[in-house]
Amino acid sequence: MIDKRVASLAEAVAGVKDGDTVLVGGFGNSGIPVELVHALLELGSRDLTVVTNNAGSGETDIAALIRERRVRKIVCSYPRSAGSVWFEKLWRAGEIELELVPQGTLSERMRAAGAGLGGFFTPAGADTPLAEGKEVRVIGGRRHVLEQPLHADVALIRADRADRWGNLVYHSAARNFGPVMATAAKLTVAQVRVFVELGELDPEAVVTPGIFVDRVVVA
Repeated sequence: MIDKRVASLAEAVAGVKDGDTVLVGGFGNSGIPVELVHALLELGSRDLTVVTNNAGSGETDIAALIRERRVRKIVCSYPRSAGSVWFEKLWRAGEIELELVPQGTLSERMRAAGAGLGGFFTPAGADTPLAEGKEVRVIGGRRHVLEQPLHADVALIRADRADRWGNLVYHSAARNFGPVMATAAKLTVAQVRVFVELGELDPEAVVTPGIFVDRVVVA
């Protein structure tokens, strides 16, 4: 019997190792799997590469990981936002690496990883410092940059509902990166508001099929 539900947040993040690349869902301050990130903090994993929308703000979730020096490198679109004091402090001190990726490119790199693609060409970032060191081709008279797929060891995402097979239904902004992250990681963990019985989810509303999800926890 397939049952991907786990009983605790600690069980949900078990096995995340030092040096892992971790995808963290959410957009701005919405849809972040806050409790899963805090469980990762409790786990104590270090030297992480975190791929996410922004570098966090205040003292919680991603900002807390950065504050506790658990993040070696962050890959994101918006490293500086209101309250992102810890990223700025560590970056100025040379204690954290930054890979800046345009928002659409970030999402497409993860989608490419999940789809098994070897990369793609995009005009985003061409003729800017973001293209340095990358192959550039002129396609249709416009310069395009070769972007590589973005694979990860772990994806931490947030959804609204799940069944025991791991089928996910999202709410609002949590859907932004969750679906592509679920396909791009070796281990996908979803934090959900509630479990439902098999058959209760409208198949037309399921965005992430359970085949892409390994563990589900209510938090």
